This record gives sequence, structure tokens and C-alpha cells, in this order.
Amino acid sequence: MKNLLIGPAILVSCLLCLLPFAGKSSDATITIHADAPGAKINPAMWGIFFEDINFGADGGLYAELVKNRGFEFPDALMGWNINRVQLAKGEVAVRADAPFNGNNPHYVRIQSDGTGLYGLSNEGFRGMGVKAGEAYDFSVQIRGVAGQPVLKVELFGGDGTLLDSADLKNFSDGWQKISATLHPGETSANARLALLLDGKGAVDLDFVSLFPRNTWKHRPGGLRADMVQALADLHPGFLRFPGGCIVEGPQLAGRYQWKKTLGAVAERPLLFNRWNT
Repeated sequence: MKNLLIGPAILVSCLLCLLPFAGKSSDATITIHADAPGAKINPAMWGIFFEDINFGADGGLYAELVKNRGFEFPDALMGWNINRVQLAKGEVAVRADAPFNGNNPHYVRIQSDGTGLYGLSNEGFRGMGVKAGEAYDFSVQIRGVAGQPVLKVELFGGDGTLLDSADLKNFSDGWQKISATLHPGETSANARLALLLDGKGAVDLDFVSLFPRNTWKHRPGGLRADMVQALADLHPGFLRFPGGCIVEGPQLAGRYQWKKTLGAVAERPLLFNRWNT
């Protein structure tokens, strides 16, 4: 096909030909047949994609309520605050010697002098949303270090009301998983979880978890029931995962690698995306 060159004279002539129609207008009629089918669209041509932004995963679709549960964030105590009652004294230290799992080397040691309740509290993802009467499964990897303190697991509402609590004790000198179930007496959108030592001594904690038992399809450690059901009700033709800017990560070394997301959750290495701040 030859290239066509339009010179200035030809272009001006074409524009002049359109002038007689420039001032005229005509009514147009559009007829819609609402009872007639239109063109067929393949249902696989539309769907949804996932990007972990604005609590898309942590604090969103994933039902875990504890933020930075393994103390592996770049700021190891991000999401955690030192919590003491009255004149309690103690020390919180992030350590990496003899960890629970080599892929997640950091853990926290809480040491209390026994003058009062001393430990940490977790803020969740801008608060923990809990509902009255529902079950929330708590678990922690714990190791006794000194003394025989009791670990008080307490769930507080946004106004400071104690919603429920459990006492854990008799810890071995090796890592062990201990669980308890909390049933909040009130609904709160801004609850927080406190882990407090009662008595003189020290313990190591790792992989702290608080999970609603009511997950999508009642899968333990699964997804948030209401949000995922809303997505399922869309009947998408596909789900793109991962999607958006989480694919490349903050740097090439931190890119999304699906092989690192397999296996037991507590044994997977940290994967944080470019939106983590």
C-alpha cells in the first residue's frame, strides 16, 4: 500500500466542503430492544484481581487479627506496645538466638520482676474487629526461660473494657504451641490483645495469633467470611493473583515468589510488599 500525502490545498478544500453542514442539526432516534439478547460475552473475559493494598490481605481478606505476629517486620515491634499495670517493671527484647524456626528467626523475650502485670499489647490492623459471643482462637509459640510466671491473654475493647481472658502456664524450656479460645462479651471494632506476665520470670514468644473461628467455609486459619463471600457472589471468570505492584516487590530480591508461600504458615519466610509502609 502506498503512503498518501495530503497537501495543504486539498485539506482546505475538504474543510470548505463541510461548511454547508456545520450549522444544521438533525434529530437522531435510538431504539433499545430490552427484551432481545445482545452480543454474547464469554464469562471468562471478566473477573477480579488481587493486590495487597489498603489491607487487601493482612487486615482484610486474611482473617488473622494480630499485626506482625512473628516479629519479622523491618521494625520488629511494629504493631506492638509495651503494656504495664501500675508499678510493674520488666524488659522486652527482640532476639534471634535459637529461634522457633530458621525462616522466621526473630522472637520476643518478656521478662518481668513480678511487681505487677507486664508485657505487650497488639493493636491489630487499626484495631481488631470482634463480635460478642463468637469464638476467637488464640495460639502462640512459647518457651519458658526463668521462673514460673503465668501468661495472661486478655482481649480489651476500644474503651478499655475487658472482653475475655485466659491464663497460660507451666511452660517447658523448649518451644511449644499453646492455644486458648476467647469469647468477647461485647462487640468492638477497636479491640486489642494483651499478653501480660503475672509473676516474676521470663518467657519467649513467637508467632502470636488470634483467629476468628467463623471463617469462609469454616476453614481453620482461613479467610474472612463476609468479604470473601462478597467476592464469590460476583462469580468472576478469573482471579488474577498476585496482581498490581506487589508482583515486583519493593526491590527485585523482595519480589513475589509463589514457592515461598507454600507449607506451614509459621515456617514461611517474611514476604512484605511495596505498600507495607
